[in-house]
Amino acid sequence: MTIRTRLTLWYAVVLTASLLVIGFGTYTEIDEQLRHDHRRAPDEHAFAETGELIFQVGLPAVLLGLLGGWWLTRRALAPVAALTQAVEKIHERNLAEQLARTGNGDELDRLTEVFNVMTARLDGSFQRIREFTLHASHELKTPLTILRGEFETALNESQASPAQKERLTSQIDEIERLTKIVDGLTLLTKADAGQIALKNEPVRLDELVRESFADAKILAASQNIEVRLDPCEEATVAGDRHRLRQLLLNLADNAVKYNRPGGALTFSLRRDGKFAALQITNTGAGLVPELQPRVFERFFRGDTSHNNAVEGCGLGLSIAQWIVSAHRGEIYFSSAPDQFTTVSMRLPLA
Repeated sequence: MTIRTRLTLWYAVVLTASLLVIGFGTYTEIDEQLRHDHRRAPDEHAFAETGELIFQVGLPAVLLGLLGGWWLTRRALAPVAALTQAVEKIHERNLAEQLARTGNGDELDRLTEVFNVMTARLDGSFQRIREFTLHASHELKTPLTILRGEFETALNESQASPAQKERLTSQIDEIERLTKIVDGLTLLTKADAGQIALKNEPVRLDELVRESFADAKILAASQNIEVRLDPCEEATVAGDRHRLRQLLLNLADNAVKYNRPGGALTFSLRRDGKFAALQITNTGAGLVPELQPRVFERFFRGDTSHNNAVEGCGLGLSIAQWIVSAHRGEIYFSSAPDQFTTVSMRLPLA
């Protein structure tokens, strides 16, 4: 129940109680007047006159009061509704925008000022976090590149024993994993700050799907995973071909890594009205319903007790969500444990 409805109901109760008090007072006054005039009229005469007076004057006054109270309540709470709608639109990317103030200095105007000060503090905090992440990522790239170069040089030395080469190869793999984490964080931080410019050109999405289908077959060969391409309808979207290619590669890589040996992986692309509907389904272990709302969080990797052997950093789906959102699309995740996992996307057609 809204505040407006509650206030109207309480106002109606107060008016009704007031009408009853006025009616009782009127009845007493009329009865006293009749007795004073020595007319000794029965009480029902006073009651009838009182009821007639209330019906002719009191009820219209109450109805008018209710309508007036409802209108005043609606007018008084209209700024609250407008403020609520404005606050609902606030997210981490528009914290710098200020809410409009009335300037009359009342309680709502001061509340709006408090919201603006709060969002300004939050915006400053987000900016400092982004700057720190960008600077840290930039500073980490150089030592990682140097370490990788040194390990690769040592690996190519002829005097290295097989055991040493195996250790060096493992260390190079870990450096490569750290590099991917740094690159992913840099990409997402720049995206949050609006520092990545995307191209807006016609892209044949069906061609990218077929390329990703071919790449997935290569990735899945070692695990004997069957890769299928369901109807792949021709679809052209407006966007950045490089980022869309990255999106499909991330999703295909996840679908292979989190699949089971001998499982299946299916691509499908269909035209759905003004949208291109893309689905990638695998037959992996899946994810329990309680964890599914968190799949697009950064560094989230589901049930860690079951995926320690799977390489990854938990940024793939976060990057995928950003790419889809940047192309004015929507992405969804659905999973049935031990049955299937599906990532669905809808991108507007060009």
